Amino acid sequence: MAKNALSDIKHSLDAHVGQKIMLRANGGRRKTVERTGVLEETYPSVFIVKLDEEQQTFKRVSYSYADILTESVEVMICNDNNELRISYIKP
Repeated sequence: MAKNALSDIKHSLDAHVGQKIMLRANGGRRKTVERTGVLEETYPSVFIVKLDEEQQTFKRVSYSYADILTESVEVMICNDNNELRISYIKP
């Protein structure tokens, strides 16, 4: 069951490779981190996001599809005008 959910999340992210996204991630100790960047690549177990340079010191971050499944990470797709769409990537 979980294997199918993870592959569904991967396939939904595959359709948005190269698009601008916003991540909302659990930073630990009741901290929530919001980052924007471009969905750069999807792999069988993880996806890579190239972050906007002015926001962070890290250039790339990776998250697993299980992070989305457990709702540790929320992914929101931006449209062409850099506005957030209402579509969230959720299981």
